[in-house]
Amino acid sequence: MLLSLSIKNYALIESLDITFSNQFSIITGETGAGKSILLGALGLVLGNRADLAVLKDKDQKCIIEAHFSLVNYNLESFFSENDLDYEVQTIIRREILPSGKSRAFINDSPVNLSELQQLGIFLIDIHSQHETRELLNEAYQFEIIDAVAKNAKRIESYRKGLEILNTSRKELAKLLSEKETLAKEQEYNNFLLEELLAAKLKEGEQVELETELDQLSNVEFIKENLDKVLSVANEEQIGTLVTINEMKQALQKITSFSKDYHDYHERILSVSIELQDIIDACFSNAEKIINDPERLEFVNTKLQTIYTLQKKHNVASVEELLQIQNDLDGKLLRYDDLDAAISKKQKEQDEIIEKVNQVATLISNARLETAPLLAKQIEAILSQLGMSDAKIVFDIQSTDAFTKFGKDVINLLFSANKGMQTGPIKKMASGGEMSRIMLAVKAVLANYSKLPSIIFDEIDTGVSGEIAIKMGEIMKEMSRNMQVFAITHLPQIAAKGNQHYKVFKYNVADDTLSELKLLNEDERIVEIAEMLSGKNISDSAINHAKELLN
Repeated sequence: MLLSLSIKNYALIESLDITFSNQFSIITGETGAGKSILLGALGLVLGNRADLAVLKDKDQKCIIEAHFSLVNYNLESFFSENDLDYEVQTIIRREILPSGKSRAFINDSPVNLSELQQLGIFLIDIHSQHETRELLNEAYQFEIIDAVAKNAKRIESYRKGLEILNTSRKELAKLLSEKETLAKEQEYNNFLLEELLAAKLKEGEQVELETELDQLSNVEFIKENLDKVLSVANEEQIGTLVTINEMKQALQKITSFSKDYHDYHERILSVSIELQDIIDACFSNAEKIINDPERLEFVNTKLQTIYTLQKKHNVASVEELLQIQNDLDGKLLRYDDLDAAISKKQKEQDEIIEKVNQVATLISNARLETAPLLAKQIEAILSQLGMSDAKIVFDIQSTDAFTKFGKDVINLLFSANKGMQTGPIKKMASGGEMSRIMLAVKAVLANYSKLPSIIFDEIDTGVSGEIAIKMGEIMKEMSRNMQVFAITHLPQIAAKGNQHYKVFKYNVADDTLSELKLLNEDERIVEIAEMLSGKNISDSAINHAKELLN
C-alpha cells in the first residue's frame, strides 16, 4: 500500500508531500493540471526510465520518494534474493541528477532498474484504458482463472516438476547424441584399438628396442673392440693385468716402511680388483655377442610399427600411445554402457512425466470447475455496468504439450448482446466494453488474491450517468480489500471516494506550478459541483453535489 509520496523538482512540481489512506481515493483536476505528472513521478519510482527533461530546475536534482506498507504482501523472499534489507514500511527513492544520471534506492540500498521494476509489479498497478489489452494476453487470462481457482501452490509444484523434466530431457538428449556420435565412430575406433592391441606395446620398450637395434646393427664393431680390451689386458709380457700385478707386488714389499706406501698398495689392490671385474664383464659380453639377423629384423619391424603408430596418432612416445589405447577402450565400453544409461534415464523421465501430468490434471480440473463460476461473477458486475446481456466464457482446452501454464490452452470469449455468438474478446469487444470487462475482472480478483494498489486512470472514459455511479460503487467495494485510486472526470465516481485529492496549476511570477491537495468536505462539494456545471457553479449544482456525496 502506498502510504506517502514526496516529489521535488519534477516537471511542474517544485515540492510536494502527500499522504494516502488505505481506502478509495479520488484524484480530479482539469485537463493539463498535472495528473499525468503525478503518474509519471510514480512511474519513476516503479522503475521507468528517466529523462533530463523532467527536471524543473536544470541545476538541481529531482528526488521522488515513496513510502509503502508491505504487510501481508509476502515479499521477504524478494528482499532476501536481492540482498536487500526487508522493512514492513519500505522506502523507494529515485534521484535524477543534472548530469543525466539516475540513481535508485530501496531502503537506502542502491539498486538497478530491473530490481525496482520487479518490486514495482507487487506494489502498484497503474491501469489506464489502453492497459485493457492485457485481457487479450493468454498469460493474464490464466492468471485470472488460477487466482480464483486457488491454483498458486499447484502451479508452483507443476513448474518445479517441469523444470526437473526439462533437465531430464536435456540429459537424455545428451546421452542419445553421445550414442549417435559414438556409433558413427564405433567401427573406426574399434579398428584403431585392435591396431594398438596388436602392437603389444609396453611402457619404456621404445628406448630398450632402440638400444638393442643399435647393438644388433654394430655386432662386429662391438666384438672387435671388446676383444681388443681383453687382448690389451691379458698380454703375457706387457698386458695391463701383468703390469698392475707387478706394481702391486712391488708396493707390498715396502708397506711396512710407511703408511703412505701401505695406502698406495691398498689403492692399487682396489684398481686391480675393479679392472679384473671389468675384464670379466667384457669377456662375458664378448661371448654373448652373436650375429642374429632374425632378432635384428624383429626389433627393426617392431620399432617401425611404433613409429608408424606415433605418426598416425601425432604423438612422440609409447606412453602416449598406451593412453590413446585406454581412451579408445573406454569409448567402446561407454558405447556398450550407453544403452543401459539411456534406458534408466528414459524410465526416470517417464516417472517425472507421470507426476507432472498428475499436477497438470489437478490444475486443469480446478480451472474447469472455476471457469463457469468466474464467468458468472464477471457477468454480474458487467450487468451492473449496463451490460446485462454480456456473456463471458473461459474456453479451456487440453493439449498434449507441457507449457509453463500446464497442459491447457485458454481463450477468453465474449458477446455483448443476446443471440450473439461468443467469439474471441479481441474481436468482439469495443474499447469501452474492454474497460468495463477489465474493471469487472479486477473487482472479482480483489476478493481472491492480494493485489497491489491499483490506480484507475480515466477508466471511466465513455461512460456516464447510472453506469458511472455503478463503476464508482464497484471501485469502492474493491477498496475494502485493497488500496484503490481513481483519476476521473466524472462527478458520480468522484463522490464515491473516501478521500478526494485535487490536482491544479497556479502561477507564481513567470513560473507555473502544479499542486496536489487533499480536499476537506466543503472543498469537495465545490469541486464536484464544478465537475457538474463548470466554473460558474449554480445552487442546483451544489445541491446535486451534496446529494451525490450523501
